[in-house]
This record gives sequence, structure tokens and C-alpha cells, in this order.
Amino acid sequence: MLVVVSDTHSREESKLQGRTAEAVREADLVIHVGDFYREPVLDAFESAARTLRGVYGNNDDAAIRDRLPEVLTVEYEGVRFTVTHRHRSGDTGLVMLARERDADAVICGHSHRPRFDDSGALPILNPGSHAQPRGNRPAHAELEPASEGASALTGSLVTPGGEVFEEFRIDP
Repeated sequence: MLVVVSDTHSREESKLQGRTAEAVREADLVIHVGDFYREPVLDAFESAARTLRGVYGNNDDAAIRDRLPEVLTVEYEGVRFTVTHRHRSGDTGLVMLARERDADAVICGHSHRPRFDDSGALPILNPGSHAQPRGNRPAHAELEPASEGASALTGSLVTPGGEVFEEFRIDP
């Protein structure tokens, strides 16, 4: 399973609770889309996850920026993702960035609003924030291979309480 989290905004801990904590521990790969805030939070995620890949966000301190890139390309089960915290040119800029990197989909954060949008040229996934939802549902994303031998992924947006409130599919 691939788990995607973002926008923790903590000084000392991962703020992982409930299903979000379980998913991070169970996942083959965890992607954090930035705004850990302080380096001990990055360390906590590295301790909790089997494999963590991440990017820095606009609120991350210098120590995190020294350890993580601004943009990352990650492949999971045959699907190639461009990962970045935000892009100043909105969805169009995100898609252009992903196309430059030959990606099948984009993962971003920053807005704290969980969403999956496949209405444009490439699917865009924002897992929201499990820790600081700012008026949105607290959330993370979980993705699994769609079926044996297929490179498609099925995914869901899930609350820390375990409620699935949106399901989606990414077909490269």
C-alpha cells in the first residue's frame, strides 16, 4: 500500500492518530508532501514508516530543506508520480511540471483540502492534512494496485477515524 500525507505543521511529533497512524506503519511506501514544519517531525515519520519519500513545503525549516527536494518523482506499482508541495501556477503548472518529468499523475499539498481531480490532462491528488485540516476533513490517501498485473491504482481519501469519503482510480 502507498500512503500519502501532507501538512503536518508540528514542532515535535508526527501527530499520527487512528487509521492514519496504522496506514503509515502498514504501508510499503509513505509519501509526505511537505510542511512537516520542524526536523523532529521528519525524523518521527522516518521512524514510523518502512520507506518514506518526501518533499519540503513552504513552511519547512532549513534542516528539512537540506534533507529533502522541492520536487520528487516516485514510481509505485508502475504508476509514476510527480510530487511537490505546491506550484504557483496552480493545477496547470502542476500538470506541466509532471509532464516534464514523464509522470502519470501529480501529488501535491499546501491547501489542506483533500481532493482527487481527474478532469484535466493528468490526475491530481492532494491528501489534505491529517493534523491541521483548517475547516476541511482531516485526511490522508491510501492507494493499492487495482488488480494483479495491472499498472492502475485504486485509492481512497480516509479520515484518521477510518471513514472513507472519496474513492478514485489512477490509470497511467
